[in-house]
Amino acid sequence: MTGIVAAPLLRSPKAILFDLDGTLVDSAPDIAAAVNELLATRGLPPLSLSDIKSMIGDGVRKLIERAFAASGTPLSATELDQAHETMKPIYLRHVTDLATLMPGVRETLAHFHMAGIAMGVVTNKPQLAARQVLLHFGLTEFFGVIVGGDAVSHQKPAPDGLLMALDRLHAKPGDALMVGDSIADAGAARAAGMSVALVRGGYTQVPLEEIGADLVCDSMLELPAALQELSTAA
Repeated sequence: MTGIVAAPLLRSPKAILFDLDGTLVDSAPDIAAAVNELLATRGLPPLSLSDIKSMIGDGVRKLIERAFAASGTPLSATELDQAHETMKPIYLRHVTDLATLMPGVRETLAHFHMAGIAMGVVTNKPQLAARQVLLHFGLTEFFGVIVGGDAVSHQKPAPDGLLMALDRLHAKPGDALMVGDSIADAGAARAAGMSVALVRGGYTQVPLEEIGADLVCDSMLELPAALQELSTAA
């Protein structure tokens, strides 16, 4: 276990919110397929999976903007709007073809579910796509709420989605934990007044130790034991 900081409100969360892409699911191959199909409609060559991974985390619109810039064809605001509209059906065609669960996800969710902890998903991925992914992997039973990026006015790192999810779970920010893989997740949690745990293996380009989370885990499987360690140390 690494990077544990014993923040009092982290010890016994009554609610846990999870990011989706890079935290619960390795969706990068599907996202890359969608991006490259979009680029192909404009006669542009495909980008590598590693390049596209570095662009994930701030919503589909930002992903498109970064992809075209990396292809040497930056888009104007109007062109970005048009590309975003073109991307919507493409994105939904590439949701679960190549995606896989991150290690330990099902076991960890089952653990928290059995412990009676309320759980939700807050993602910058569009709502419909997020639900498709969770249904595909049979995870919807664990979550009392799913908030997609198009369900709020401001996506992570803004706190809007987290606060909406907590309201629907009837939980207070001070009693809740955000689990993610990136600086956007951490920023949203801090802005919402929540503790935050980050899990390695996602798509962040910033070392997790530099982000300032309350807890850093090498995999999702470590999370229950890490929280228990904090609880018993209290």
